[in-house]
Amino acid sequence: MDGDVNPSAKLPMTFPKSEADLPHPNLTKPGPGQTGEAAVMKTGEAQPTFTVRYDEGLKVGYKWYDAEKKQVLFPFGYGLSYTTFAYSDLKVNTGSDTWVSFTVTNRGKREGAEIAEVYAALPANAQEPPKRLVAWAKVKLRPGETVNGLRLHVDPKYLSIFDEATNAWRLVPGSYTFMVGGSSQDCR
Repeated sequence: MDGDVNPSAKLPMTFPKSEADLPHPNLTKPGPGQTGEAAVMKTGEAQPTFTVRYDEGLKVGYKWYDAEKKQVLFPFGYGLSYTTFAYSDLKVNTGSDTWVSFTVTNRGKREGAEIAEVYAALPANAQEPPKRLVAWAKVKLRPGETVNGLRLHVDPKYLSIFDEATNAWRLVPGSYTFMVGGSSQDCR
């Protein structure tokens, strides 16, 4: 039975299928003599209690699961709805600014709001994870309604990588691929 209101929120994180699928499946614990909060209370000064290594680099969140080709329980951007949405007619306009346009249709029998997510895959020589979120919009649609040419601006920084040698953001030469969908694992 449907509720009074159609849910329209999306997850801001990814849920793995199991703990073994996490980038760091083993919990780091304080070693002997590293008492954490008790040490701070005794001396009044915060001290590092133990070391945690974060070595996944750019592969954080959904990017890690994509790069490692791991299936997830609930992907970034997942949400529940009493209706379904379809995407079509993706177009990308480039130049001094990048714009992405596409069509969203409510194919269900209930009114709903969809958060349309636009992802970009950078050229292979960028050495980045498979894709990154570059734009999004929340669209309310009645049953059967279509929004043609929904147009979103893509900030150039979202298509750039940080070049440590020049201490600046730069675009990588090559081919960029754009995708649109309802979550990080539901892109067309």
